[in-house]
Amino acid sequence: MHEFLQGLPKAELHIHIEGSLEPELMFAIGQRNGIRLPFASVEEVRAAYEFNNLQEFLDIYYQGAQVLRHARDFYDMTFAYLQRCQLQNVAHAEIFFDPQTHSARGVDMGVVLDGISRALQDAAAQWGMSGRLILCFLRHLSEADAMATLRQALPYKQHIIGVGLDSSEVGHPPSKFQRVFEMAMAEGLITVAHAGEEGPPPYIWEALDLLKVKRIDHGVRCMEDKRLVQRIIAEQIPLTVCPLSNVKLRVFDQMGDHNILKLLDQGVMVTVSSDDPAYFGGYVNENYAALHEALGMTKEQATKLARNSFSASFLSQEEKAPLLAKLDAYVESAPS
Repeated sequence: MHEFLQGLPKAELHIHIEGSLEPELMFAIGQRNGIRLPFASVEEVRAAYEFNNLQEFLDIYYQGAQVLRHARDFYDMTFAYLQRCQLQNVAHAEIFFDPQTHSARGVDMGVVLDGISRALQDAAAQWGMSGRLILCFLRHLSEADAMATLRQALPYKQHIIGVGLDSSEVGHPPSKFQRVFEMAMAEGLITVAHAGEEGPPPYIWEALDLLKVKRIDHGVRCMEDKRLVQRIIAEQIPLTVCPLSNVKLRVFDQMGDHNILKLLDQGVMVTVSSDDPAYFGGYVNENYAALHEALGMTKEQATKLARNSFSASFLSQEEKAPLLAKLDAYVESAPS
């Protein structure tokens, strides 16, 4: 089964690029830029990756991002992630980035996008891998700050397909950013939002009704509201679920409690992603493996999850077709 999962063509739709910054690279970039980290070693960083909730994780996440100052830093971080994708047969990635995390330190949006975009271009040239960028607003900051960030991003719109909403969920409902998302949609950008991770089901309703999102990131608490689940199934609204993240951040106490396969079997278009893989113990394939080990995920379920990942992507139908055909060919040729 692990060999099957390793070779399975798939897409990743929920990855925070700053959350792919492995401790070794964090230290290397920090040393290059003359930045001292509040950790003495790589081992000390990894030891700190024990979180009781989302906020404890975010505190360390923002500390790690402090080393990112120049386009080269963003390139190195993104290309390292894309190399892992290539090894795990991730053929397409839709990547979140958090410009406010960097603008607060005086790092210009153009610097961030220069590094990330060049890494995507090189991955496409070397491996034929495709990628898209989604700008996320930090929901613990103000609506005015988000609006200013959106305006700063508009000159770089050719690099961005959409906007999202991340960071601390509780106490920061999607409705807080309705006007920002309306402006983004008026500019032709697609919308997504984190909802129903730590926040309650009403946050998912708000994301759908007020922010007009095309995907819900996380969304696992939808099962607390049967009417919401019925709507998600009827409208085939994708949920970009991150199993290892959910356990690491105590959304579920253990992987055996996770509801992703229940949602899948009910007809919800769930997908598997890694969220912040450097912090949560695994990239996409490790998430698939964890579902097999803890929940007995079958090849049929894994194939459905991979198919959903391509179907739920923001690629055109013409771009999706060869990826789905590649998936079908792989499954047909795999030993039963």
